Amino acid sequence: MKLQTIYQHTLLALLIVSQLACSNATQKGSESTIKPVIENEGVKIAYDDTQTGDTTLLFVHGWGINRAYWSPQVSAFKKSYRVVTVDLPGFGESGRNRQSWTVENYAKDISAVIKTLQLKYVILIGHSMSGFIVLETALTNPQTVLGIIGIDNFNTYGWVETPTSKKETDAFFNMARANYKKVVSGFVNETLFAPSTDSLVRKRVTDDIIQSDSIIAVNSLELNMRYPADARLKEWHKALYLINSSMHPTDTLSFSKGGINVQMFDVGLTGHYPMIEKPEAFNNLLAQAIEKIKSNSN
Repeated sequence: MKLQTIYQHTLLALLIVSQLACSNATQKGSESTIKPVIENEGVKIAYDDTQTGDTTLLFVHGWGINRAYWSPQVSAFKKSYRVVTVDLPGFGESGRNRQSWTVENYAKDISAVIKTLQLKYVILIGHSMSGFIVLETALTNPQTVLGIIGIDNFNTYGWVETPTSKKETDAFFNMARANYKKVVSGFVNETLFAPSTDSLVRKRVTDDIIQSDSIIAVNSLELNMRYPADARLKEWHKALYLINSSMHPTDTLSFSKGGINVQMFDVGLTGHYPMIEKPEAFNNLLAQAIEKIKSNSN
């Protein structure tokens, strides 16, 4: 009986120790996986972070979509770099609780990501309208940003809006505000896809854009078009790297005439989404651009 009692007490003690150890391990594990909350002026910013790597690739999606579009790039580059993807406020899982959707405000969002995560060596990669956003972010974080890579944007330099083009642009935005789904669906299908664009990509993009908050979507695109990109590019004293589709050819000569150093990588004929339409070819060009930025930063 005495031996049985000792055995029971010993077993109980072992169980208690085991439970405490498991509890501590769980607590430590949960602490290590807790992501910092990122906000800019009360607006929460959804993001993913692989957490390891000295150099950070910070991907910023384009109009009406979200950070999931960078999935092929996260898989390809996470072993060599820290990879951070974000949802711009107003899109994806980020907050919508503000009124201004300017390029400058979006740049403050990305700056908040850099500051909160304490990123030191950052390469900004911006698709579509986020080309302007990463440019503005780089100009306001010169000590942190090593370089910027635009994805299917910055197609020309020095373009001047005419009264006719302004009238057409204003008419488009007025129609988009009046009947968002119909007008924007037509715009997306007429201008953003190549004949070779897969039907699943077409559906994914169209659904995401159409399901966006119409007020935010229209305002952010209109304000993006008002951004003084040419003037701001003059203040960027490093190369501008571009990975663009040949569907809408990039006028590299206009940049040269304007004194802008553009390093152009042609991904070939794709729609506006080469990162998911031709991920392998795109990733190869992206790796080349990254290496050039790193070599020029040493």
